[in-house]
Amino acid sequence: MTKTYKAEIGCADCAAKMEEAIGKLDGVQKVRVNFMTQKFKLTADDARFDAILAEAERIATRIEPDFAIAR
Repeated sequence: MTKTYKAEIGCADCAAKMEEAIGKLDGVQKVRVNFMTQKFKLTADDARFDAILAEAERIATRIEPDFAIAR
C-alpha cells in the first residue's frame, strides 16, 4: 500500500535523516520525505501499514520534534 500525506518538515537535512531511518523499518518498501513539497510518502506492507506509519512518525519526531503528518 502507498499513501501520501501532507507533512510539516523543517529542513532538507532532517528529511534525509528521516528517509534513511524509516527506510530501515521492517515492512517498509519505500519512503520519500520531501522538504520542498512538504510531503511524506510511504509504501509499506498492507497488513501492518498503520503500525508502520505510527512507528515512522515516532522516528520522525525524534529527528525533528515539530514533524507532523496531516491526516
